[in-house]
Amino acid sequence: MDPNLLYWKTKGQSFSSRLQTWLNLLDPTLLLASEPEIQKAHTLLGRVEDLGKEDEAAVTLSLSSVHDDSGAPLPLFFRAPAVIPFSGLMVVASLVPHSKVTLSLSWQFLLQSYWAGFNFANRNSSSEQQGAKTSLRQLVLMAGTISYTACVATLPQIMINRLNVRSPPIQTFCRTVLPIPLSAALAFFNVFAIRSDESETGIQVFDQHGNLVGVSKAAGKQAVKETALSRAVLFGTTAALPHLLLLLLKRTRLFQRNSLLIMPVRHASTLLFLSLMLPVSFSLFPQLGTIKKETLEEELQAGAAGPHLFYHRGL
Repeated sequence: MDPNLLYWKTKGQSFSSRLQTWLNLLDPTLLLASEPEIQKAHTLLGRVEDLGKEDEAAVTLSLSSVHDDSGAPLPLFFRAPAVIPFSGLMVVASLVPHSKVTLSLSWQFLLQSYWAGFNFANRNSSSEQQGAKTSLRQLVLMAGTISYTACVATLPQIMINRLNVRSPPIQTFCRTVLPIPLSAALAFFNVFAIRSDESETGIQVFDQHGNLVGVSKAAGKQAVKETALSRAVLFGTTAALPHLLLLLLKRTRLFQRNSLLIMPVRHASTLLFLSLMLPVSFSLFPQLGTIKKETLEEELQAGAAGPHLFYHRGL
């Protein structure tokens, strides 16, 4: 088991401890570290059993920059600290009502492309550890997922423009209400589709001592489901809270007299809620998940020691 996973096993089993850890891991300055520094931090995490306060920087760098299966540094754009700097503008622009379908589609395409890449880079890579390589099927599936989610996310704008909707209540519904469940559903689908191989081929499961027991499809399905749910919470909440905030602010005299304040407040609040919800969504489920022995495949139950096994959930 990778040193990162061993750390999550001892330190990341409660929501509060995971949240505190992710608040540190999302620091954008961690992106400035070089690959030799990252590898050194990862090696230190694997060698030192009793980590002190002087080792906290190395632990944070390793957890934020190294893949928990392969032990290799993650692509810079798809590390956890890079999410806000690289996708924050995309999220804000994708949730803002646009006058043209092409503009809305462009921002959705960029957003869905980034998160498809993030989901793929941070997946459970058990199949790659067994010698399998990224197949043409996976690349086609990724391209199809990006195209499908981008087009579906643009539906509210298409409905308004193509159907020539002029009714204010319907326009309000399409621009403010419909994007909320749509954002959550598409975020769920993006993870579910991009990481479908984990459910079909299975992922590695470990016993309580970190020893490899085998490959389980049941664990793969649970890992994908948990991650997809956490992503749906992230995008659904980020889409909903700015609208609720604006509904309250529009009742105040300040916003009734200064309607120009609405747009900058919408942008700033969307980015704020995204930043606040990101560590929460990453902390909803343990990074090193557990699965009951009886839910595993029969051939694995015989070799499993203890009532449950562990698996890398991915991010």
